[in-house]
Amino acid sequence: MAPACRLGLLLAVLLPMGGATTPGTVVRLNKAVLSYVSDLGRVPLQRALQVTVPHFLDRRGEELQPTRVQILNVQVPRLHLKFIADFGVRLLAAANFTFKVFRVPEPLELVLPVVLLADARVAQGSIGTPVVSISSCFSLFNNAIVLSGGHSTTPALLVRLQQHVRAVLRNKLCLSVSNLVQGLNVHLGTLIGLKPVGPESQIRYFMITAPSITDDYISLDVNAVLFLLGKPIVLPVDATPFLLPEQVGTSGAMATVGLSQDLFDSALLLLQKAGALNLDITGQLKSDYNPLNTSVLGQLIPEVARQFPEPMPVVLKVQLGGTPVVTLHPNNATLQLQPFVEVLAVASNSAFHSLFSFHVVVNLRLQLSVSKAKLQGTTSVLGEVQLFVDSSNVGFIDVDQVQALMGAVFEKPLLDHLNALLGIGVALPNVVNLRYVTPEILVQEGYVVISSGLLYQH
Repeated sequence: MAPACRLGLLLAVLLPMGGATTPGTVVRLNKAVLSYVSDLGRVPLQRALQVTVPHFLDRRGEELQPTRVQILNVQVPRLHLKFIADFGVRLLAAANFTFKVFRVPEPLELVLPVVLLADARVAQGSIGTPVVSISSCFSLFNNAIVLSGGHSTTPALLVRLQQHVRAVLRNKLCLSVSNLVQGLNVHLGTLIGLKPVGPESQIRYFMITAPSITDDYISLDVNAVLFLLGKPIVLPVDATPFLLPEQVGTSGAMATVGLSQDLFDSALLLLQKAGALNLDITGQLKSDYNPLNTSVLGQLIPEVARQFPEPMPVVLKVQLGGTPVVTLHPNNATLQLQPFVEVLAVASNSAFHSLFSFHVVVNLRLQLSVSKAKLQGTTSVLGEVQLFVDSSNVGFIDVDQVQALMGAVFEKPLLDHLNALLGIGVALPNVVNLRYVTPEILVQEGYVVISSGLLYQH
């Protein structure tokens, strides 16, 4: 990746998200991220500062001779960043420029120490992305240190040479930093890109207000919109704007990400509308253990045995009619599903024959995790699966007798299917090549907090 994009984390990683509308997501990047960003940005900054220096007019006798001047190396031993409340980020860099002056008969090498100061404003772009701009920038120069060739160099020549180099760097260094920032803004634009959730669904984040910046963190208001077949998923009721409390998350974490109840509700509504939670559970007669057949059902429901004297496969057609409900309490996330199940038998002519149908109430424990830049989940059953008969074509059904069988054949396939879906994950707010590392997840009342480190890989 180009140096501008790598240095993107200099300020890009400084782009969190704070309080938003429906469904709200809040990310704060704390002071802990600054040292990582400084280390990451040192090399691309060195490359950006390796500018071209025009020839120096060296007086030899009565004539001025153009003499080539080249920057051999730029080292940035120190790069410091700090937040500026209500503004953005301040950059302080100490750089050493090694020059070679191709004089005749003896070349001259010298090191010029420079301190670079720049203030960068972080604002909201017109398309909902963070925009960084350099508002002020200047350089402070120390005296050059001669490495070689100084024996044939007069003090006056050295003064003129330093004046030449300083005049060039004073203009070019800040321009180089500004160009880096322009490249950074392109990188930051990937925040709003559509990220897949499933085969036909995506999620998109974008800023809705100007960033909130303190001396301790910077945050952005971000809205998350989920799409199904290109159409946004809209919650049926207006949700309360989400504000992340100040003192949450793990102390010392680079990023603190708050995910509101509304984000979970939108994701589950998307799965429901997409039909992703529907499934068919089929029994195979040749299986060593096959409770899904008319022979087993006939032992519990006499009319099934009468209609199907020969064992035939049974299919459970599971459809999720109601929206799943996620509940977030301190250290406890649960999910309730209420699917409708139709029990079908395969007749001798391969046609499906409806036996009966029932509603199910399943309470699940929801365990959340983060992989790279995605929030994932796994579920396990809490308590018993509850069945309520809806209709029957096989006469009276003793729910207590059928409960054990239906619960056994229904529970595992449902969990396998649901966990496969939740394992795909939903993208968290991020820019290209940025990952969450060593995350800690804490469930609070009505929201989830992720405290995490960050890793930028190019």
